[in-house]
Amino acid sequence: MRAGPSQEEVRRHNLGTLLRYVHVHGATSRAELTTRLGLNRSTIGALTAELTSAGLVSEAVPKETGRAGRPSLVVRPESEKIFAYALSIEVDRLRAARIGLGGKILEQYETVRPPGMSADEAVEPLARFVRAMHDQVPDDSRCVGSGLAVAGMVRREDGMVRLAPTIGSVEEPVGAALRAELGAPGALSIANHADACALAEHARGAAVGCDNVVYLYGDVGVGGGIVTGGRRVTGHGGYGGEVGHMVVNPYGRPCHCGSRGCWETEIAEHALLHLAGRADRTGRDAVLDVVDAAVRGDSQAQHALRHVGDWIGFGVGNLVNIFNPEVVIFGGTLRDVYLVAAAQIRSRLNAVGLPACREHVRLRTPELGSDAALIGAAELAFEHLLEDPLLGAEH
Repeated sequence: MRAGPSQEEVRRHNLGTLLRYVHVHGATSRAELTTRLGLNRSTIGALTAELTSAGLVSEAVPKETGRAGRPSLVVRPESEKIFAYALSIEVDRLRAARIGLGGKILEQYETVRPPGMSADEAVEPLARFVRAMHDQVPDDSRCVGSGLAVAGMVRREDGMVRLAPTIGSVEEPVGAALRAELGAPGALSIANHADACALAEHARGAAVGCDNVVYLYGDVGVGGGIVTGGRRVTGHGGYGGEVGHMVVNPYGRPCHCGSRGCWETEIAEHALLHLAGRADRTGRDAVLDVVDAAVRGDSQAQHALRHVGDWIGFGVGNLVNIFNPEVVIFGGTLRDVYLVAAAQIRSRLNAVGLPACREHVRLRTPELGSDAALIGAAELAFEHLLEDPLLGAEH
């Protein structure tokens, strides 16, 4: 029989719980921390003093309380001093940011990702962005790690990109290449782009307070990030959530993955543009043009959106039956389609989904916009610190 946790284990757990609360919720009074965390005042005081000594939080008297008596000190994350590098390899662009504890974006860089550029080739410009940011970091700041979001199938343990939507099947050791190129302190954590977005929206966006979430992201492909019981579904190797390759139409179009009738062949941008008679175009602007044409009464554009909306609802209905989420979020070009085809999507969802699974489901658009992938990548990097603040601070 295993002995109960030691006092030291309990203390470190409580430190992580308190720091995580302040990281997610921002400036919080000691009184609120006492209530929210279920710890007594003296324990909260000791924990905040220790985190302050480690340079992770600061405490100050609130400016105005409007109440008599001694005000409760406010605990704030040291966003300007404790930070992570967040990187994102997307279909059409490369992005990098320095993000402070508490989710504050301190600096941000972006460049176009040329068509055909492999994920491996994206490493050098991303590393250049990190070096540029690192040169401007104040002397009293500390990097706790780096996070990378990749638009493709990524092996969790080493960052090997197995499949990317713009170049087909690949075997690119992006994680190893980036670790070698960066030379930045702290660990490098890597995830699929949609997984990172799901993590961000769950922590800070449209899914705050929801422990069961399906996040869908569309562009030339369709990715999914799934949260159940408050934890990301990553699968054995990190490939969990590849909902775009759920076969929904066995007699449908060939997919770049080698299969036929994958969900993304029916709902990604190529499907919409083909149906709208604009197969020669690509990108979000082309999708927005179809949406605009439909709103102005273009019958072919309206038909295309109804068709895609119907297939979106079909797939969402299946995901709802399997994962029983509280909220489904539509990101990327799926957001643009959802805004004009919400009724079609909901109608098909109602037809496919089991009543007990679908009745409570909310369909939403992201709140964090294009920053979601970077914020999610930073959350991956902060996880080491939040699990054990003292150990994380040492690294």
